[in-house]
Amino acid sequence: MKFSKLVFLLLLMGVAYAQVRDKGAYVSKHSEYWDQVIQKEIDANKPSETKDSNVFKMDLSGYKLPGSIQEFNYQWHTTPVNQGNTGTCWSFSTTSFYESEIYRVHKRQVKLSPMFTAYWEYVEKAMGFVESRGKSVFGQGSEANALKRVWKKYGVVPESAYSGLQPGRKVHDHTQLFEEMNNYLQFIKQTNDWNPEKVASTIKAILNHYMPAPPEKFTYDGAEYTPIEFFNKVVDLNMDDYYEVTSLMYRPYYSMIEYEVPDNWWHSKEYYNLPLDVFMKVFKESIHKGYTMALGGDVSEPGLNSAFKVAMIPSFDIPSEYIDESARQMRFNNKSTDDDHGIHVVGYGKNTAKDGKEWFLIKDSGSGAYNTGDKGYIFYHEDYVKLKMLGFTVHKDILAKYMK
Repeated sequence: MKFSKLVFLLLLMGVAYAQVRDKGAYVSKHSEYWDQVIQKEIDANKPSETKDSNVFKMDLSGYKLPGSIQEFNYQWHTTPVNQGNTGTCWSFSTTSFYESEIYRVHKRQVKLSPMFTAYWEYVEKAMGFVESRGKSVFGQGSEANALKRVWKKYGVVPESAYSGLQPGRKVHDHTQLFEEMNNYLQFIKQTNDWNPEKVASTIKAILNHYMPAPPEKFTYDGAEYTPIEFFNKVVDLNMDDYYEVTSLMYRPYYSMIEYEVPDNWWHSKEYYNLPLDVFMKVFKESIHKGYTMALGGDVSEPGLNSAFKVAMIPSFDIPSEYIDESARQMRFNNKSTDDDHGIHVVGYGKNTAKDGKEWFLIKDSGSGAYNTGDKGYIFYHEDYVKLKMLGFTVHKDILAKYMK
């Protein structure tokens, strides 16, 4: 009798804890926005050949998913802008974040130039390459807190004063620009010609061929500014009020650590490391209390599908209840979670998902977010943030009570 009851209870528990099994499928690898807008511009300037191939994705048929930004509560933010064929998502997303902060703090609507920041960050990376004798990473990518460093030194300008596009161009494409700069720096390394003035001058000359030279002065709302004056008087944010937050097991929690990824090329140690449960508390509290965030992490997963405009974690990767700091750290260590992309968190779902988790509204400068539906937006499931997003930028007022 006791044995039969035990068997019955075990069978009942098995039913209660049965997992919904997500399926995967191979789908055609293409992006409507990329093919119709960006690739068209690339082909017009440099003919290239592209071939579609299949890619493994989570099968999302039959799911009830968010379909519109109207299903979200969201904070004020500027209209999405596409980054084109560049690795400058870090500037587009964080610039958008600070635009929302200007509105939150000052109630001023300002559209800033992400390419002004990208221009000077290229110069800074080239100088870092010289100073380190070629050991520093030189790439198109960077991190959100690069804006604090660049703006304090060079200032910032409105989009109306600097688009970063040469006359006649409609889409940003830094392929040839980066190739030429990188080839030059590798030549400097081979010849051991570490002359900072000459390198800076040459890098700017290359930049100015593919991007306009940044303005030294410009007019905005009837007044003349330098970039530094515009930063101090119009942007008017205390950049020291903003913190980078991460959750990684390899360093002590509740301490400032270095974020050890290539795009942190200057080895910034300004990342506040929190346990994963606290990391998620800060994340949710921020967006629910009206603070947006610049967010960065991995976007190479089968559960991220631009055709459906969602990012999810399929059960064939890991069941929801097993997503913890160990699962997160393992993926960071084996490089299946990488520092791929920067985005801007602008809202949260009016309704929870079927599994009781939240959806978040993401403003995204990547081409995939422009394929269908609300252009420039994508919807992230809570589990995706928890497992795959590595860090975010937030105002100190939200973070203060969680700091030790």
